[in-house]
Amino acid sequence: MNSLPVPVQTFALLALSNLFMTFAWYGHLKSLGGKPWIVAALISWGIALFEYLLQVPANRIGYAGGLSLAQLKIGQEVITLAIFVPFAVFYMDQPLKLDYLWAGLCLVGAVYFIFRS
Repeated sequence: MNSLPVPVQTFALLALSNLFMTFAWYGHLKSLGGKPWIVAALISWGIALFEYLLQVPANRIGYAGGLSLAQLKIGQEVITLAIFVPFAVFYMDQPLKLDYLWAGLCLVGAVYFIFRS
């Protein structure tokens, strides 16, 4: 993965980490609904470990490669929405809402302002 540009490495790892985190935060609502909360919490913590094993190197690679802290954070928020919407619609069977589009457009503005020179 070292031959890829730093932003590609960073945001690919952040996307994978966010996939784990989305399942850790919300997946238990569907898959462990009848279990005690402590069981869901322990399983979520186990899933979150994999998130951290990807997220920490992603942020270190990005920061060392010249991305600012703000760029890393805004990039993560865009990735969060990009992962969350399909998760909500396809895994959690939530309706697709126009509000997702408006939220995404707001994030496009945030990306523009944080990444412009």
